[in-house]
Amino acid sequence: MMIEFKDITKIYAPAITALEEVSFKIENGEFLVVAGRSGAGKTTLLKLILAEEAPTNGKIFLCDQDICEVSRKELPYLRRRIGAIFQNYRLLENKTVYENIAFALEAVGADDEEIEKHVPQVLGIVDLTEMIDRFPRQLSAGQKQRTAIARALIHRPEIILADEPTGNLDHHNATEIIKLLLKINELGTTVLLATHNKDVIRKLKTRTILLKDGRLEKDAKEGGVIL
Repeated sequence: MMIEFKDITKIYAPAITALEEVSFKIENGEFLVVAGRSGAGKTTLLKLILAEEAPTNGKIFLCDQDICEVSRKELPYLRRRIGAIFQNYRLLENKTVYENIAFALEAVGADDEEIEKHVPQVLGIVDLTEMIDRFPRQLSAGQKQRTAIARALIHRPEIILADEPTGNLDHHNATEIIKLLLKINELGTTVLLATHNKDVIRKLKTRTILLKDGRLEKDAKEGGVIL
C-alpha cells in the first residue's frame, strides 16, 4: 500500500468543510484519478498528502508512515518521496529549463556531478532535450508543463501528485501530458491525478474516485465516472 486515507475530515475556519470522512487506499504502482468539480476538495486532498495541511480528524498513511506524526525536521525527507505538478507550472522565469530542474537538486545539496548526470536523463523522459537552454517565456504551455514534470521526477519520487495538470492546455497538449503521466506510471511510479476535465476522465480507463462537496461519492475500478 502506498497511501491510505482513514476517515479524513478537513474543516477550515470558521465552518467550511473541505473534506468529510473520506477513506480510500492507493496501491503501489497504481494510477488513480481524483475527479470532481471545482471546490469538491481535490486540491485539499493533495495538500494533505504533501503535509501542507493537517486533517481536522482522521489519519493519512504514506507507506505505513502516519503523515500527521512526521516532525518538521523529517518533513523535507517525506516530501522528497513525492513529486508535485501544478496547473500553473511554478517555473522560475529567470532560469532555463536545465536550471529549473537543476535547482530542485541544488536545494537538497546535490553536487555538480549528480546534477549533470540526472538532469539530461529526465529531460529525455519528457522529450525536452532540445529545449535545455530555453527560458520559460520561450516555451509553449505544453513544454512548460513537461519541464514541471521533469522537475517533479528529478528526485525519483515514489508518487507523483498532479493537480489539474492539463488545466491551461489545449486538447492536443493535454492529451500528450496524460500520455506522459501514463508512461511514468508504467515505469513504476504511483500517479495521483486530480482533474475536473470531463474529456480526461472519460479517456482514462483507470480507477477513479469522485469527490462531491467534500465527500467520496464513488470509487470506480475502471473509470466510467461522470461529473
